[in-house]
Amino acid sequence: MANAVKTLIPLLDRVLIKRAEAITRTAGGIVIPEKAQSKVLHGEVIAVGPGARKENGEFIPVLVKVGDKVLLPEYGGTKVSLDNDEKEYHLFRESDILAKIEN
Repeated sequence: MANAVKTLIPLLDRVLIKRAEAITRTAGGIVIPEKAQSKVLHGEVIAVGPGARKENGEFIPVLVKVGDKVLLPEYGGTKVSLDNDEKEYHLFRESDILAKIEN
């Protein structure tokens, strides 16, 4: 995973996120059909861009960092598939991320 993600560096205030896995079984072992699964609204930050630019060209730093757990909107983001990795990633603007989840 690390090598594939290193080839994708988000620009400006974009953040690359790996969504958490959907729950596919109940605690009792019953398989939940795909249509009945709830949408995953949280994920982990994999890579961040340098930030948005001010009028004078300086960067406004991004508030999230690699490894942060974040709350995501139900819709939005751009799906990204990397060649060497079967996982799905999403690119969001920093302003689209709803919150950081603290442990």
